[in-house]
Amino acid sequence: MFTIELTLKHTALPLSVQKKTEEEAEAAYQSALEGLRTGSTTIIELTCDQQPNKKISVLSSELAAVQIFEKSGTATASGRPPGFFALTTEQ
Repeated sequence: MFTIELTLKHTALPLSVQKKTEEEAEAAYQSALEGLRTGSTTIIELTCDQQPNKKISVLSSELAAVQIFEKSGTATASGRPPGFFALTTEQ
């Protein structure tokens, strides 16, 4: 699963959609990247493969950044989820 994450101007939280294939993810990334390059006011529409009813539409002039990455498992090499601490039942 590939994630395309959009960062908007004056907004702290990014918007993201997931795509199943690398080709679909790359096409969505290129669409958003083109909006960044031109700076014109066009609407970029993205749909999510993981949540079929999820759709995102943004004005390309409001994009600050776009990134694409492959979603990996939540477990680390130690078998614990990432984070600052882990709750244990050891005594």
